[in-house]
Amino acid sequence: MWLSAILGMTTKFSEVILSITYRVKNNDGSFSGGPMYYIARGLGHNWLAKLFALFGGLASFGIGNMTQSNSISQALEATFHISPIVTGLILAAIISVVILGGIKRIGLVAEKLVPFMAVFYVAVSLLILILNYSKIPNAFGLIFSSAFTGQVATGGFAGSTLMMAMRNGVARGVFSNEAGLGSAPIAHAAATTDHPVRQGMWGVFEVFMDTIVICTMTALVVLGSGAWNSGIQGAALTTTAFESGIKGGQYLVSVGLTLFAFTTILGWSYYGEKCTQYLLGDKFVLPYKFIYIPLVFVGSIGGLQSVWAISDTLNGLMAIPNLIGVFFLSSVVIIMVKDFMKNPDKIRESDNEYLDILPDKFKPREHKSK
Repeated sequence: MWLSAILGMTTKFSEVILSITYRVKNNDGSFSGGPMYYIARGLGHNWLAKLFALFGGLASFGIGNMTQSNSISQALEATFHISPIVTGLILAAIISVVILGGIKRIGLVAEKLVPFMAVFYVAVSLLILILNYSKIPNAFGLIFSSAFTGQVATGGFAGSTLMMAMRNGVARGVFSNEAGLGSAPIAHAAATTDHPVRQGMWGVFEVFMDTIVICTMTALVVLGSGAWNSGIQGAALTTTAFESGIKGGQYLVSVGLTLFAFTTILGWSYYGEKCTQYLLGDKFVLPYKFIYIPLVFVGSIGGLQSVWAISDTLNGLMAIPNLIGVFFLSSVVIIMVKDFMKNPDKIRESDNEYLDILPDKFKPREHKSK
């Protein structure tokens, strides 16, 4: 996960820069962008852009929906003994109220929850690590020894071989920070910023905070507790580990996990909506939402392994066209970085001001989304 995050910082940085560079302005003054736009407008490959939109729309049902609702139902069942069916029904009802209200309502809910849940989760994790500081060296030792020598597969620990450890580490790393998938640039494209590189730095920060900081803190708590070898899997593994670290820890982590997963479901509904809109047009946005909402319930009662398998597969399919676009437009990233570094404090008043510095072959082409 650490290695994938280090590479992911560069990938996310590039994705965000391209999403701002090739975004389009809507009639209401907002912006739309993401891989489908920089592939179509930057490379001129509309078929590849539509392929990404197809995979992105499908992936939203897995990584952003069923996997998250499954984690919530597992955590609440393990901690509060709430039936997954009840969790699924209530969660689907709340999600429907928010996402049917549009992007403004999604943003309003997310901006209230995200800062609170991030500070809350980090604070609880830090407290447990401070109280159990003597276990931290052994936890780091287990990480490195298992990475290079392999480990017998027991309980929730899947890395029985180096290949499995690499495969799962990269998959979970991408799952935590979305670097390379092309999903986050869809949201970044809507941001108000004066230069693509300035927004790109936020992409770097996201990957660092998500995987290097928060996931590492979680790993240290789980490994220090010994719960990784208990036979428990998924969200229940984390709640058990936190409970062993501090009395009531399972309740705290269940609340934190629920908030993280809930806002992820909201965010991915927007990603999927924009992909559907690009691929099929505005009239299919509402039908997409009516498909998305019931799958929240399906995910909450679905099996853990099958849900993860679906998500990982769709993630891989989604990343392929995006990474092709990033690779062939890497020169644009370099040009934008050099331009920004010359005068980082310069206030640019419009998108056209930084588009003018691009060579003709990289200037935006007319995209042909419906």
